[in-house]
Amino acid sequence: MKFAHLADCHIGGWREPALRELSIKSFEKAVDICVERHVGFVLISGDLFDTAMPSIEILKETVAILNKLKENNIDVYMIPGSHDYSPSGKTMLDVLGNAGLIVNVDNNLVEDKTGVKIIGIGGKRGGLDRSDYENLDKSIENLDGFKVFMFHTALEEFKPEELAKMEAQSVAVLPKNFNYYAGGHVHYIFNTKKDNGLLTYPGALFPNNFAELEKYKGGGFYIVDDELNLEYVEVKLKDVVNFNIDANDKSASEVENEIVGKLIGDFKDKIVLLRVEGVLKDKISDINFKDLDVEAYSFLRNTNKLKAREFEEADVKGNVEEIEKTIIQKNIGQFEINNEEELIKNLINVLDIEKEEGEKNFDFEDRVIKIAGKVLDETK
Repeated sequence: MKFAHLADCHIGGWREPALRELSIKSFEKAVDICVERHVGFVLISGDLFDTAMPSIEILKETVAILNKLKENNIDVYMIPGSHDYSPSGKTMLDVLGNAGLIVNVDNNLVEDKTGVKIIGIGGKRGGLDRSDYENLDKSIENLDGFKVFMFHTALEEFKPEELAKMEAQSVAVLPKNFNYYAGGHVHYIFNTKKDNGLLTYPGALFPNNFAELEKYKGGGFYIVDDELNLEYVEVKLKDVVNFNIDANDKSASEVENEIVGKLIGDFKDKIVLLRVEGVLKDKISDINFKDLDVEAYSFLRNTNKLKAREFEEADVKGNVEEIEKTIIQKNIGQFEINNEEELIKNLINVLDIEKEEGEKNFDFEDRVIKIAGKVLDETK
């Protein structure tokens, strides 16, 4: 007997169409491998989708892929993740369950046709799943046979350094005496022994942001047998090429020329990542990113750590509001704009708007852009 363990597919999560499609194709590739390898069943440890209510188009494609497993008599056991979860209780996992495509094992003990017993605790935002672990029926620890426990939370003892601030629980909340602990939520590849069993995180099936694409280049999942032999199966449909530009003490033209020099080559079927960071002599807006001509499957740039010297050297003290006021006063008047100070403050307020529960990324961004547009129109 062998089974597959997937997690954090985040289907539909990318705003960029090519990468959104690639996340779906990665899920399809993983399913095809499961069929080819004749796994007994598939575990998905949360966040199949990036939102509790994905679009109809995303849902249709996902259903078609899951149906391949059903046609091959491979059952799918799933728990909701923090993205699948909705406080209203409404989730597309219920639709998939009613269609016979998955079995939701969130606080629900089931036995697969292979004889394996499976139960789990789904993920919820804001640590709301803590009480679910506290109320878990501990009699499951005494069940006979091969047992799987699925969970979607970070564990304090095993968090990677870069996720030190992520909310987590102690490994002690997990029930004892299980053979396999199928983790999700933390996007890194990890496995360790627990009791007489094995605890694993397979990482994201497809990288979910720029930094993950840089680090992992792709995603994957585990195939496990009943003797706990673990195989990581890589799912990588496109090559990823990344370039890093150090902008420290350089002019905008110097940085621009360096970027152009890096982007010479054949990238037609590749994902190209450009990260520019450091303290620039000039204004960031002086770098002409818009005219960069790269023929690639997808081209992404990241300037989160790129700063202009005039702002880096600003001497500001106090709370956030005081710092904002100081920076505005230091830089106001550079452009001929009516009510410039009021406009800047209003735009800062727009950027403070938070994403609503269940709101898709591109809907949230579209809402923010529309509100910002209204603010700009009012200043004309």
